[in-house]
Amino acid sequence: MRRGIAATALVASLALSATACGGDDSEGAKNSSGGKLSGTVTWWDTSTVGSEDKVFKKLAEGFTKQHPDVKIKYVNVPFGEAQNKFKNAAQSGSGAPDVIRSEVAWTPEFADLGYLAPLDGTAALKDDKDFLEQAAASTKYNDKTYAVPQVIDTMGVFYNKKIFKDAGVEVPATIAELKTAAKTIKSKTGKTALYLRGDDAYWFLSFLYGEGGDLVDAEKKQITVDNPAGVKALKVVKDLVDSGVAKTDATDGWNNMQSAFKDGKVAMMINGPWAVADTYAGKEFKDKANLGVAPVPAGSAGQGAPQGGHNLAVYAGSKNLEASYAFVEYMTSVKAQTQVAEELNLLPTRTSVYSNPKVAANEIVGFFKPAVDKAVERPWIPEGGSLFAPLVTEYTKVLTGQTTPDKGASTAGDAYRKLLKDWK
Repeated sequence: MRRGIAATALVASLALSATACGGDDSEGAKNSSGGKLSGTVTWWDTSTVGSEDKVFKKLAEGFTKQHPDVKIKYVNVPFGEAQNKFKNAAQSGSGAPDVIRSEVAWTPEFADLGYLAPLDGTAALKDDKDFLEQAAASTKYNDKTYAVPQVIDTMGVFYNKKIFKDAGVEVPATIAELKTAAKTIKSKTGKTALYLRGDDAYWFLSFLYGEGGDLVDAEKKQITVDNPAGVKALKVVKDLVDSGVAKTDATDGWNNMQSAFKDGKVAMMINGPWAVADTYAGKEFKDKANLGVAPVPAGSAGQGAPQGGHNLAVYAGSKNLEASYAFVEYMTSVKAQTQVAEELNLLPTRTSVYSNPKVAANEIVGFFKPAVDKAVERPWIPEGGSLFAPLVTEYTKVLTGQTTPDKGASTAGDAYRKLLKDWK
């Protein structure tokens, strides 16, 4: 919600109060007389449980080898709960972590609320010129830096090479080719071509961009989700479902999608590098070479996919700021990013990491890096993360036949105008 002067003042007051109180889990900002860091740093990690979390937890624990007087308290918070959980804790001044793994769209929102510590001039921003320009863009708000980019990503089509070989089809480069390939896949293998996640509007963005649309035009302060391109994109995804090219769902989309693809029930899904580790755990991909990745099929205006990723941010009310800054620097260092790329196939945010021979030879990283370079930047505005709630409602209703593409786009646009009150 757009805040007025009074609301902004209240937020500032809360932030000052939070700074005074600090988080419950920190044991005081300590630098011993010898300059050594000490105390506790609580880190909220939002990575996928069962695959990514193990690597990040182990990596975080390595920080104590460099700083044995610092205790890292690792907490994995479900991604879907973390945004509101952090805001509630920061607003109350109780229970917020020292460091949070923030989805890129959350960073400007948390900064606008006064919940993040500025990082310019701190140890957290070591060698900041090494970061990819597009990755660093999401960390800045009002000419200050409030986070450090940890990983960057975008989306592509994951496909089962064996199913494609059995069907005798090529990976589709356009929506038209996708529809043609789907018929052949169905007739020769009995499989559905695509699993289209229906309970998360982030999975809709590639289709929206593919038709030349966007959620908003931040520079012009204009709502664009309900323009002709937005309506057309909703018609495209609705047609994919109605024609049998894709199956979808209204709930538990992630697990249903992953299970369907890993078990070989569908030939393709749209996903990002964060899904690779979990996908490899499926029976269809015991031979990792069976997993292929390609660009999302292009729409009438071209191929498009959203820029995503995660940043590490420090809570403004932390009682252990210096150790938190050092921890963020450690977790986003060349060494840490190299390990994450090797073990999880996640894309580094530091340019220098891509020259590492093992990273350069990584097939998944090799595909997604050019895709990231062409990815569409999302609007880095405080309300950016809030744009998905009204859209997912209409997106799901369109896919399940509860509303039309025209009405769905119009309703989403109306919701955006309430959220961004001074926008057209």
